[in-house]
Amino acid sequence: MSKRNAILAAATRLFSRNGFQGTAMAELSSLTGAATGTIFHHFKNKEDLFLHVLKDVKESILDQFDRHQYTRREQSGIEMVADTVAFYLKLAGTMEDQFLILHRYYPYRQENAGPGCRRQLESIYTGLLDFFEAGIQRGLLDGSVKVDAPRKTAIVLFAMVDGVVRLNASRPSDIDALSDSLISACRRLLTDSP
Repeated sequence: MSKRNAILAAATRLFSRNGFQGTAMAELSSLTGAATGTIFHHFKNKEDLFLHVLKDVKESILDQFDRHQYTRREQSGIEMVADTVAFYLKLAGTMEDQFLILHRYYPYRQENAGPGCRRQLESIYTGLLDFFEAGIQRGLLDGSVKVDAPRKTAIVLFAMVDGVVRLNASRPSDIDALSDSLISACRRLLTDSP
């Protein structure tokens, strides 16, 4: 792993646990063994480092989804959505630091300081919504999904699923036990005619 990638990995861990304000460059330096000057050789400042962390989070999460969806190409739409829900829950557990960054308050405060943060956050959430909507669109074509507004329905589904992940981050529970109930609720939402 390159020094730059090691800095990004350690910064992701620190930002997810300590927040933006609570992450000190001295702590990052100590954790990575990189001098502060080396950190600032790779990143202009702490804000730039955070933007690169967000970009890395986006690429990591969306790449995982792309690879997963590629292996599930032959599913019906309703099964594709159920699989997307299950994979999102699994991924949130295996990529805990990345999801914690998305669920903390400070990235949204940071975006007020400049458009870079906002663009990264929007592209992450747009990308995730696209995966949910792809299953809904397929389901409309194959008849397994009955909804009037695919994008709005994708937003509702995503909010439900992400809400469970956020709740689990703040109050750890057995997410596996919730998974079946959540998938059942999503199926009902997609198949019950309005």
